Amino acid sequence: MRRSMKLAAVVLSGSLGMASLAACGAKSTDNTSSGAADGALKVGMAYDIGGRGDQSFNDSAARGLDKAKAELGVSVTEADAKAGEAEADKETRLKNLVDGGYKTIVAVGFVYQDAVDKVAKDNPNVKFAIIDSNKTDQPSNVTSLLFAEQEGSYLAGVAAANKSKAKHVGFIGGVQTELIKKFEAGYKAGVKSVDPNIVVETTYLTTPPDFTGFGSPDKGKEAAQGQLDKGADVIYTAAGSSGNGAIEAVANKPGALAIGVDSDQAAQPALAKYKNSILTSMVKNVDNAVFSYIDSVKKGQPFTGIKNFDLKAEGVSLATTGGKIDDIQDKLKAAATAITSGATTVPTAPAQ
Repeated sequence: MRRSMKLAAVVLSGSLGMASLAACGAKSTDNTSSGAADGALKVGMAYDIGGRGDQSFNDSAARGLDKAKAELGVSVTEADAKAGEAEADKETRLKNLVDGGYKTIVAVGFVYQDAVDKVAKDNPNVKFAIIDSNKTDQPSNVTSLLFAEQEGSYLAGVAAANKSKAKHVGFIGGVQTELIKKFEAGYKAGVKSVDPNIVVETTYLTTPPDFTGFGSPDKGKEAAQGQLDKGADVIYTAAGSSGNGAIEAVANKPGALAIGVDSDQAAQPALAKYKNSILTSMVKNVDNAVFSYIDSVKKGQPFTGIKNFDLKAEGVSLATTGGKIDDIQDKLKAAATAITSGATTVPTAPAQ
């Protein structure tokens, strides 16, 4: 059973020894008093907005961390982000993990790119992994963990097109960034591969530098309702915890279906009451990437540079919970095979 303890704002003795973590929302899931072995690899995880419990992106990363703790015996501490925080807050969060003796740090989300660059340069003996950043000129102690979101989203589009009775579907992006555009591009391409005449609504909740679109369920609900009112009956949302609001709106519309993202959202306890309205989820296996990275460090052969997790490497997939896509598995498998064989190249930017 997972222990979670908010750190007090005093100097702690023992394996943590870093009161400053309390100021940036850190919580320890393992320390000397909870049985961490002396000399265990210490791993710090800095979450994106929403943190553990978002039922989506951060939770997927958290599962990888939990698996590393259980199977590799690592000692871990988690640090949460705050909505609307300044860049300096991200740097402070990472610095506090370093000061606490955490020599392996995982930053969840491309929003940490500038902070990771700066703190990594100042701490060359600390290993950093950042999820979803494709920057190629990073410090040598930084590894990027990337995913082929467009490939998984293409399959989501194929599913949506086959299940839409109205021939009218929707896509909601949390923040209009190059990353989320990959989801949009793949989804639209998948839809159009089935029927080029299907209408696809597109809504973004916010644009940079406003990243609240990843943590505002109310905005997700409003956007989904707007698309439902226009006639969409299947809506795919790539927006972190904002997607929870979109799923709620879809569940309130008889006959409409939602497509979740990052985690298998039909299997998330917090979304259980909406599970019958969730067609599938485009699962981004961040947990596999996080565990693999930590395992590589523990083995003394850490990943370096950019590590890609595409459809072929099972970095992305479609969830089958609820059985709602069981009847179209042949079509989905054919689409997946076309991608992995190279017969289909999925775009990473939406068609104009």
